[in-house]
Amino acid sequence: MKIVVIGGTGLIGSKLVRRFEAHGHEALAASPATGVNTLTGEGLAAALVGASVVVDVANSPSFERDAVLDFFETSTGNVLEAEKAAGVAHHVGLSIVGTDRLPGNDYFRAKIAQERLIESSGIPWSIVHATQFFEFVPAIADTAEVDGQVRMPSAAFQPIAGDDVADALARVAVGAPLGGRLEIAGPDRAPMDAFFREALVALGDPRPVVTDPLAPYFGSVLETDSLVPVGPAQLGRVHYVDWHRS
Repeated sequence: MKIVVIGGTGLIGSKLVRRFEAHGHEALAASPATGVNTLTGEGLAAALVGASVVVDVANSPSFERDAVLDFFETSTGNVLEAEKAAGVAHHVGLSIVGTDRLPGNDYFRAKIAQERLIESSGIPWSIVHATQFFEFVPAIADTAEVDGQVRMPSAAFQPIAGDDVADALARVAVGAPLGGRLEIAGPDRAPMDAFFREALVALGDPRPVVTDPLAPYFGSVLETDSLVPVGPAQLGRVHYVDWHRS
């Protein structure tokens, strides 16, 4: 089976391509680095010839309000139109746990717009909602720094390893379309301030973590369960402490 991975040279995409190839599928990594530009449409039609499944894990290079919305609407729209022309039988999208609970967050708002395009495309679809990746922990801490302190709320946090995300996406991609969403998260849940306090120590980062209920997460003030599953979820196998040590 031919599977095209949009964003196939990135963090999750490259893991997916390796998994598909290891199981005997023809996997094509589609990204500007391989001559496929979903914003302009360059190379897209050729990449999708003969494809049965498309997994879209591409991400916006900018989180600015208008830019991120334009990226997901334009890129996803072009991909879906090309899929229709190519007769693709299953579209798999990667999104975020809690998109519907933070409508004021610019990035989440853009992901909601992307999900609506997928749902209304007429192509059989699946959407995987993931929590934050272990790999992004340092960057999240950096965005929360104020005057040398990392200010974090005590909202629940349940990050997941990139490998667990790729495993879940790969299983969904080779199965029947869900016509719905699968939520995935890491095996451990903790308050954000407590998690980052321990994580920064493990990283050798001397910045203190200060508990601040109003500290924004990429511009949004969090409720207790804003970023974690509130219903059934598939949990990853990898614990952060083990991942960090590996």
